[in-house]
Amino acid sequence: MKKINKVAFSVAALTFATLSAKAQLMVRRFEPVGFSQVTITDNFWKPKLDKVATATLQACITQTEQKTGRIRNFEKVARKQGEKHEGIYYDDSDVYKAIEAMAYSLKNLPDAAVQQKADEWIDKIAAAQQPDGYLNTYYTLTGLDKRWTDMERHEDYCAGHLIEAAVAYYNTTGKRKLLDVAIRFADHIDNMFRVKNRPWVSGHQEIELALMRLYHLTKEERYLKLADWFLDQRGRGYGKGKIWDEWKNPKYCQDDVPVKQQKEITGHAVRAMYQYTGAADVASVTNDPGYMNAMTTVWEDVVHRNMYLTGGIGSSGHNEGFTDDFDLPNSSAYCETCASVGMVFWNQRMNLLTGESKYIDVLERSLYNGALDGLSLSGDRFFYGNPLSSAGNYGRSEWFGTACCPSNIARLVASLGDYVYGRSENGIWVNLFVASNTTFKFGKTDVPLQLDTNYPWDGTVKISVNPAKKVAYALHVRIPGWANNVPVPGKLYEFTNASNAKVEVLVNGKPATYQVEKGYAVIDRTWQKGDVVEVKLPMDVRQVAARSEVKADQDRIALQRGPLVYCVEGVDNADKVWNLLVPAQPTFETKQHQVLDEPVVAIQANLSVVEAAPDGLSIQTKPQTITAIPYYTWANRGKSTMQVWLPSRIKAIKISE
Repeated sequence: MKKINKVAFSVAALTFATLSAKAQLMVRRFEPVGFSQVTITDNFWKPKLDKVATATLQACITQTEQKTGRIRNFEKVARKQGEKHEGIYYDDSDVYKAIEAMAYSLKNLPDAAVQQKADEWIDKIAAAQQPDGYLNTYYTLTGLDKRWTDMERHEDYCAGHLIEAAVAYYNTTGKRKLLDVAIRFADHIDNMFRVKNRPWVSGHQEIELALMRLYHLTKEERYLKLADWFLDQRGRGYGKGKIWDEWKNPKYCQDDVPVKQQKEITGHAVRAMYQYTGAADVASVTNDPGYMNAMTTVWEDVVHRNMYLTGGIGSSGHNEGFTDDFDLPNSSAYCETCASVGMVFWNQRMNLLTGESKYIDVLERSLYNGALDGLSLSGDRFFYGNPLSSAGNYGRSEWFGTACCPSNIARLVASLGDYVYGRSENGIWVNLFVASNTTFKFGKTDVPLQLDTNYPWDGTVKISVNPAKKVAYALHVRIPGWANNVPVPGKLYEFTNASNAKVEVLVNGKPATYQVEKGYAVIDRTWQKGDVVEVKLPMDVRQVAARSEVKADQDRIALQRGPLVYCVEGVDNADKVWNLLVPAQPTFETKQHQVLDEPVVAIQANLSVVEAAPDGLSIQTKPQTITAIPYYTWANRGKSTMQVWLPSRIKAIKISE
């Protein structure tokens, strides 16, 4: 059977490759450079990749094997002894995401023990697959007669994460066992639904984007058609199951109107991000204007009216998602880690589709702030939600009952190489400033590229190219919006004062000749060995204000330096962060600082502290120097008070006894 699968895979790749390649060239502005082709050497990110490959994966393995029944469920299915299912019906997905994180980490930090563990898990997963390709431990152990009867029970969600893991593991190791399992399951789903045109609305979107990953790997058209079919099921009254009955509102699952007619962000944030990632993926191949217009409109609704300064989304824990426009409370902000991971996915696809750098601006904001905050500096503690203020009662956890976030942030950080570069027939794109190296090919000429930087602490980026011989191509280097006085697209947030600092772009030490296209500095020339491009980004401390409609941030400012949002944490400031006041003309300095073993650039700000006057009947203010640290580092030294948004005007006084 394995030999047949391999032949089928090869034939599919050959027969559909030409048509698919033509479609992508017509639609996508450029293609991503995969993680397996990028070596990360970055001072900021490499230690985090290594920590994920060790501490985070070990936490995932321990929880998956020893402290929960996730792996035992697969073993029980294989034994066929009628044993009971352990845990929650969607727990299979966490196993798959952990394997995906292992796959990326094996590239970043090869480890024979990790690969052996992954192979061991894959054997157990394969042994649990049913003869018709179906694979889900919950229904196999509780009754296969009930499978595919409840749209909310996450069968296709788990299948999507299986597919993503299989593609990643194949790309790293070349091993096909999990990929063959995923292909059989995808074919089962296709035969069960699309081929028969049997209505099915996924309660938790994920399979759409996963099928597109499988399509891009295999070039098998049925997976593109199935992804499109799943998207087309929404908004037509087909949704049935507990989640629809419970919420009495299909907006929760983005099922109120067809995807191509959706104009606003609604409901559960993670489900929405996965859906729109899949839709952008499909649009990048089909050039469907319905998807493309909907994605642009919904994206603007998210970024212009519903996104936190950290790039986090989802203001309410009630529905784990969105409420009203500009409703962005700080202490009760939900901002699920998985939602920020989804923001990275979606914005990458939008960037590939349009070639516009604003999507990477948002991706970068979510990556460095909203998502990275979900992972502790030690790598083995996690945030599910990521609030922007705390009274000191919010701490990190070693695991969760619903444990989607730990493996999700692990796979995102480990796959960082996926997001740094892009390529086209005659161009290179540099999206993220992450020290790394890779090799491009133009015609028959190899072009090794090396990026060196101490970003995000320093704004100097050096890009060295060493083609084997002279070769012409266009180098596109993203100029971040924040470096041009635009913190985010859409003016939800703005810097309080314009900076006169300019971005410098040099080639071999001299001012470069370049054009600005869609937010990129484009240097189109004939390159030769030893050419060096240097980009210098201003790294001033900036004050940020929110639109007046954001009531939670009225008369408040936040601090940003480069791509990083800062916060004031009690542990650095005598546990006093709630009585601070930003004066009219604050001054800022930067300093080297440590948060545990994490070297950071901290901000020292001359603010005011509000205190009771000696008479006890009034208040007074006096100057105080405070220390602000990058938001992603807070709550790593125990529970502590914290604020991102600092008041600039006294509006109320709380008296404690």
